[in-house]
Amino acid sequence: MIAEYISKNRERFLSELFDLIRIPSISADAVYNKDVAQAADFVAAKLKEAGADKVEVCQTAGHPIVYGEKIIDSSFPTVLVYGHYDVQPAVPLELWDTPPFEPTIRKTEIHPEGAIFARGSCDDKGQVYMHIKAFEIMMNTNTLPCNIKFMIEGEEEVGSSNLGTFCINNKERLKADVVLISDTSMIANNVPSIDCGLRGLSYLEVEVTGPNRDLHSGVYGGAVANPINILAKMIASMHDENNHITIPGFYDEVQRLTDIERTELNKAPFDLDAYKKDLQVGDVWGEKGYTVLEQTGIRPTLDCNGIWGGYTGEGSKTVLPSKAFAKISMRLVPNQTTDKITELFTKHFESIAPKSVTVKVHPHHGGEPVVTPIDSIAYKAAERAMETTFGKKPIPTRGGGSIPIVALFEKELGLKSVLMGFGLDSDALHSPNEHYGIFNYFKGIETIPYFHKYYAEMSK
Repeated sequence: MIAEYISKNRERFLSELFDLIRIPSISADAVYNKDVAQAADFVAAKLKEAGADKVEVCQTAGHPIVYGEKIIDSSFPTVLVYGHYDVQPAVPLELWDTPPFEPTIRKTEIHPEGAIFARGSCDDKGQVYMHIKAFEIMMNTNTLPCNIKFMIEGEEEVGSSNLGTFCINNKERLKADVVLISDTSMIANNVPSIDCGLRGLSYLEVEVTGPNRDLHSGVYGGAVANPINILAKMIASMHDENNHITIPGFYDEVQRLTDIERTELNKAPFDLDAYKKDLQVGDVWGEKGYTVLEQTGIRPTLDCNGIWGGYTGEGSKTVLPSKAFAKISMRLVPNQTTDKITELFTKHFESIAPKSVTVKVHPHHGGEPVVTPIDSIAYKAAERAMETTFGKKPIPTRGGGSIPIVALFEKELGLKSVLMGFGLDSDALHSPNEHYGIFNYFKGIETIPYFHKYYAEMSK
């Protein structure tokens, strides 16, 4: 029944997703505020069309949250579906093969059926829209087995700063039994997996100031500190020769897995040569003593996400800049906390600055690491659903990314989450040429109704 419905509506399902993707809902840039609002209205309209009740575009101090629900029986279990309609900035535009907000289908080696190339195709519009279409299928085939609530936000890419307040103020409205999220990836199209853990995040910006104005590099160069040079040295000093982070106290709270747990984690299929080939790198570069799966799943990191200062325009300008800046993110693992790591970084960064410069640290946003249970009814329902549609049991994995609201849902709503994503790590999330496989999109639509079916059955 599900497959038949999808087959009949396949082109419409794609066309509607394309319409959503075409809206440049970039939450980080105020220039796009009207587009973010338009995307919220689009999602709300499609929820209504699919059969949701009490659909509302809820205003916040930032971007709106879309809410909708379908309560069929108060005695039935309730699933709260979470996702986001905002997207990352598309720059640098010149690195896109096709316009970032004009979805284009192209075949790739990994996606022989074709993939949708566009910003937000996978993260998270394509994965959110799977839930809306799966809900439509259950409503139109009279097979909805449980209550569903939808909470789709517009600030995930900027830290979900207003979602906590919304959850606190709407605890009764958001009352549910579990949160279902598709904003993660799986190992491969023929190797399904479910994330059972996510790293946390501390994201900040640093500013290094030298002289009180830009200077002539010939007149002053060699005598006055160059903030760009100083900043580069400071950032480089934060890793030692083993790529171990040098901030005092950084690892004090890190949860260390047992040898047995590490062995189990590394049973997930992983081809190092294919990994390097996909990224076109000669070798990997991570913390010594850990595998790639461990480096990206259970170990914390510190990365410079952007660095700038001085003259970067066309041609030359021999300037010794007054200021230099960098954006830095730290991925955190269980037992580390955003506030403490941000404090440790700030103290260390200030302590290593030479007297020739002054420094400022500006925290932006963060989120706590989480581990979700694999013995819960909800996890087992997701496992069985993916086994039904993929023909094999999914592997539990640890995700390297961060979804700050997972910890927030547990703290404010008392709800555990199931991270049933259908993207791939190779889908270029946050990068030029982001894409999402046609196979993955429709496999998600096919699988989600089975989750609700099995979850309802197992909850009796």
